[in-house]
Amino acid sequence: MKVSEILKVKGNILFTVTPDSPMLEAVNTMAEKDIGSLVVMDKGNLIGMLSFREVMATIHAHGGAIGDGSVRQHMNQAPITISCDTEINEVRRMMLEKHARYVPVLDGKILVGVISFYDVAKAVLEAQSFENKMLKSYIQSSPAMANEDDG
Repeated sequence: MKVSEILKVKGNILFTVTPDSPMLEAVNTMAEKDIGSLVVMDKGNLIGMLSFREVMATIHAHGGAIGDGSVRQHMNQAPITISCDTEINEVRRMMLEKHARYVPVLDGKILVGVISFYDVAKAVLEAQSFENKMLKSYIQSSPAMANEDDG
């Protein structure tokens, strides 16, 4: 399974923020939209990610307050990225190795989506469930099972 298949099901709603946006504005957007990350874009280019992890680090650094800094000061400036052709098993490996919960999907330099760890887990579970059903169906209709029923 490829990333493109997950994006087809998930859709392509993207939430972005500029690097000069105030952190409070970014956090409010994340809370209002019930999302765990924002892609940081500057002049049409992805330049970072702001996720729950960076927000919590910012709050910790400011003694429990978000502060009045900009997104640029707190974002992940080097997020891992993937393409639509990346295999899900590769995405899983990358996310686990880098402790990334959200990964931007690029087509060249164009942002086409964000895949979350939840999206990957859901896709894998659905694929395994489908495979399980197919195997059960195959086993139940196999000639060996039919011969056992005759005995």
